[in-house]
Amino acid sequence: MTTAGPRRPGAEPAGERDGERAGGTDSEPVGGTDGERAGGTGGGDGRADGGSAGAPVDDPDGRADWDVERWRGRAVDPEADRSRAEEGTPEAVARLRARSRVLLRDLLRPHRRRIAAAVGLLLAQNAAAMSGPYLVMLGIDRAIGPLRSGDARPLAAVAAAFAGAALTEYAARRGLLTLSARIGQAVLLELRERVYAHFLRLSVGFHERYTSGRMVSRLTSDLDSIAELVDGGVDSLVLAVLSILSVAAVLLWLDPPLAAVTLLAFPFLLWLSRWFARASAGAYRRTREAVALVIVHFVESLRGIRAVQAYRREARNQRIFEAVNDDYRRASLTAFRLIATYSPGIKVIGNVTVAAVLGYGGARVLAGGAEVGVLAAFLLYLRRFFEPMQELSQFYNSLQSATAALEKLAGVLDERPAVAEPASPLPLPAGSGRGAVEFRSVSFGYRAGAPILSALDLTVPAGQTVALVGPTGAGKSTIAKLLARFHDPDAGTVTLDGVDLRDLADADLRRAVVLVTQENHLFSGTVAENIRFGRPGADDAAVEAAARAIGAHDFIAALPDGYDTEVHRRGGRLSAGQRQLVAFARAFLADPRVLVLDEATSSLDVPTERLVQRALGTVLRDRTALVIAHRLSTVETADRVLVLDGGRIVEDGPPARLVAGGGRYAALHRQWRDSLV
Repeated sequence: MTTAGPRRPGAEPAGERDGERAGGTDSEPVGGTDGERAGGTGGGDGRADGGSAGAPVDDPDGRADWDVERWRGRAVDPEADRSRAEEGTPEAVARLRARSRVLLRDLLRPHRRRIAAAVGLLLAQNAAAMSGPYLVMLGIDRAIGPLRSGDARPLAAVAAAFAGAALTEYAARRGLLTLSARIGQAVLLELRERVYAHFLRLSVGFHERYTSGRMVSRLTSDLDSIAELVDGGVDSLVLAVLSILSVAAVLLWLDPPLAAVTLLAFPFLLWLSRWFARASAGAYRRTREAVALVIVHFVESLRGIRAVQAYRREARNQRIFEAVNDDYRRASLTAFRLIATYSPGIKVIGNVTVAAVLGYGGARVLAGGAEVGVLAAFLLYLRRFFEPMQELSQFYNSLQSATAALEKLAGVLDERPAVAEPASPLPLPAGSGRGAVEFRSVSFGYRAGAPILSALDLTVPAGQTVALVGPTGAGKSTIAKLLARFHDPDAGTVTLDGVDLRDLADADLRRAVVLVTQENHLFSGTVAENIRFGRPGADDAAVEAAARAIGAHDFIAALPDGYDTEVHRRGGRLSAGQRQLVAFARAFLADPRVLVLDEATSSLDVPTERLVQRALGTVLRDRTALVIAHRLSTVETADRVLVLDGGRIVEDGPPARLVAGGGRYAALHRQWRDSLV
């Protein structure tokens, strides 16, 4: 994919200007969806022939050398599918870490009481665990002597205390696991819902550049990493840290000379731990990025499976998948090598320290400077000091992975919609007969320095149907996007009934303006549910009335279950014409003030188009409409035609007058009539 300059967020690729591709619509790129571009249908190098990115044109099977980086588009725009917060610079990484800490505090704030209770249970468990070696010391030094004299009461008391400590540890541990699970699952639920809701709120420009595979990765792989930490040992991680601190304090209190020997190991432990922390942070961040690429390629290749198979790109896509999968393997191996160095290193330091303490302590016992029970307890505590440190290396694996995942999620949540909600929204004027649209000196471009519209002035009275025609790239779809407020103009204003669109609440704007494109998405569900998508509260009678009004009732009634027929994923059970009729019924039911049809009939065959044309008369009646079409059969129903070229209006008037005028529209009309012969 080549560009002519720096791209703004949400910018269209070069050669597509305002999103109007060869098919005359901005709904799909040449060759298919964004999944098909990633799947190897020409998105890598901007060709529409399905050629391999980086492969010669005469390599039909894509067997020549190819570049995964060019396939991803990174050679031109390395940040194309990242959020603004994921730029990869040191400043961005620091900002992400700070943002992730803020996010974590925000998620934990509602659970402060539960966290306080969990801390209490954690302290109780740790205290019970710490009492074990001390009770062993008492049993050896204080209970063995009386036992030789026949007095078993001290030993029985120590044994009872040991049993009580074990029961206390069990009860505290059980309560802690239950409580931490509730906190963790509540946090995951909130985070998952927050990320999903934020994706829905982000503007279309963000979704045009942030691949669907990365969205799947954020909601699955990244959340799974956090869930793994929550489910597999965040409590154990905290307990290990607390245990290390507690044991260190007990060792200093129990026998300072032996503790001094132990302290000799601390510089080595500190150096090894700091090295592991620094190295693993970057390693796990690379692992999260690598697994995201695996998911991106897998999801988007399958989304574009028709194009992949049509252009025989299975082998090439397989090699690309193997490449990104191998990157993930190598990133994971790097992380595991760090663990393979750190964990045995801790073990070696621990064993050497135990040996040193045993030798020095044994000498002190023989010299009468220490008791056997103290040495035994010290050694038991020492094992409890190093064992958690070895466990920490395993927990640190999950911790770093979850931290990297939380940073990615924080980056998405830190993304602000390019089309923001107004702080103090204004209402639309009430009453019927509304829907007046005005563009006042509007200028707009998807990239800086490449304007699509320049100082456009356009007034559409309420109830008028206006057709926009012109060559690809003239700015027709851009006008539709600005009216639907998928983007805001760089200069000037777009108003609806005198109110600037930037001052309207998003919910009010979506009710007032409905956009119908060539590829209207149908969701999994029934036909009725898809029609009702335009007005969720509508009853069955209203749904059927809308279908009858646009001429869709007959084919719907002929389906196996009528309006309750499942349309399957993306409406795969219906033909293109049937899907478009359902989309018109949805728009009719929504009853907007302004209806925008962007190449809504271009994918239909002639019989279906005639059926849709009859429906258009019903759909467009008594409302403002902007109709973008290359087929002039659709344009003939308009009250007024605007001919655009280079982002400017070059002809304006009723269709009949423009045909008689002999201008550009007349030439287009003549070409269209000739094509029908």
